[in-house]
Formats: sequence, C-alpha cells, structure tokens
Amino acid sequence: MEKIEIKTERRKETGKKATKQLRKEEKVPCVLYGGKEVIHFSAEEKAFKKLIYTSKAYLVDLYIDGEEHKAVLQDVSFHPVTDRILHIDFKEVFDDKKVDINIPVHIVGDSVGIKAGGKLRLVRRSLRVRGLPKDLPDYLEVDITPLNIGQSFKVRDLHFDNLEILDPAQAMVVGVISSRLARLGATQGGAEEAAAAAEEEAAAAEESKEEASE
Repeated sequence: MEKIEIKTERRKETGKKATKQLRKEEKVPCVLYGGKEVIHFSAEEKAFKKLIYTSKAYLVDLYIDGEEHKAVLQDVSFHPVTDRILHIDFKEVFDDKKVDINIPVHIVGDSVGIKAGGKLRLVRRSLRVRGLPKDLPDYLEVDITPLNIGQSFKVRDLHFDNLEILDPAQAMVVGVISSRLARLGATQGGAEEAAAAAEEEAAAAEESKEEASE
C-alpha cells in the first residue's frame, strides 16, 4: 500500500467554538485513536484531498507537531450542502497488529455477460478487510471476465492473500444484469430495486446450475 505524509498540529482547544474557528481558517479537526492516547489535531483542508478524493487506500504518516504516527483513515464527515470536509477519524496502526480498513474495489476484465448485452452493477465500491499493514493493498482487484448475465460475485466468492473480508458473506459485490434491470435502476428509487432484483436474478441462475448438475 502506498504511503502519504500529512503534517498537522495538535489542537490546544476542543469544543464547538474552537472547531468552528478551525473551519473558518479552512482547517479540518481530526482525531487519532488506537495508540497510547487519543490525539486531537488539525491540518489544512487541502492537505487531505489526495487521501480522500481517490480510488485507492493509503497508509498515512501523520506528523503531529513533528511526531510521527502511522495511521489509516477510518471515517470522514462531510457538510450536507457544501460537501466540505468537516471531521476525520484516523486509527493508529502498528506493524505487528492487524487493522480493519475499507479498501476500494477495482473491476478488471471483459465480462462475457457484458459482451452479450448485459450491464455491470457494482453494488459495493469498497470492502472492509482486516490484515497487517504490510499486507494491505491500494485496492482490491476483482476480475469479472467469467460473469454472464444473471451472475454475480458475492463476498464469499472473493479471496485476497493474507486478508480477511469483514463484510457479510452473502452480500453482493458486483454482478452483470439484463438491460431491463439496468433501466429499472435508472428510475427514481430504482437503484435499490435493481440491486435486489439483480440478487434474485443471480440466485435464480445459481439454482438453475445446481438443478442442471443433479
């Protein structure tokens, strides 16, 4: 996993008034937990853009008043209207301890189902995994080449070296659906319906396979 360095400063004051002042100065209040102590700190908002607006996961070297802490991003809060970064949580990591982290899913391959007219349905854009820092990848690569229309990969179908996937085993990650379901997903509120229908379609396809093999 790639690293990114961010220079920050420890917060002398916390609370609503101090937080409001930080945001006026275009700084982001942050917290680092998981180590010997919980540390409240801040940095300029622009310092976090590479970390947050990306399709990769990073290990972060946080320099808080010059003191280095290795960490991973845990949670980000955004303003509901302006979409500005309001707050960030970091988890301190250690080389000999496993860490839980969300890592983006990258789709590769030419699906036989898409070639036949199906549409890609990416249900989970990231997966939560557990592993040692040295084993964490920038992203999780999922090859959809074998997927036909009505087929999908669920969490239980995916395996990554030295990583444990923490999402529910039955959860769909990616599937290839018919054009009809893709049109359903384009309607208002249809995305959830299409995802559910895609799961039903995939389940029906699996059932047909099992019956054919009996």
